[in-house]
Amino acid sequence: MSSCCSGKTGGKTVLLYACSGGANVAEIADRAARELAAEGRGTMFCLAGLGAGIETMVQTARDADLNVVLEGCPMDCAKKIFDRAGLTNYVQVKVTDLGIEKTKCVRAADSEVARVVAKAKEVMAKA
Repeated sequence: MSSCCSGKTGGKTVLLYACSGGANVAEIADRAARELAAEGRGTMFCLAGLGAGIETMVQTARDADLNVVLEGCPMDCAKKIFDRAGLTNYVQVKVTDLGIEKTKCVRAADSEVARVVAKAKEVMAKA
């Protein structure tokens, strides 16, 4: 199985979670996570499953070496899901912290996705 599907990168299990909101910042987070997965830097995992408290999914996140949360905005929905599940083995990249404004009915720009991917790589390298 390739690292894109296994979550293994450099011998570590890295799982990627993207905000799933309705604004442009959610699309940016999702596209960034998919790009990171395609590059073999981890595998996407189900944020909704964690939010639903599905124990096998929570355990998978708990067992991961690193969970990367690509958050859309200051509402911190994904972070709150992790915190509520008692998970601490994560890093967060927030799209709006990178100077990208949250708007409705606006599509994500490739340059914005690239900015989030670059920041995620930087944060992951330090984790």
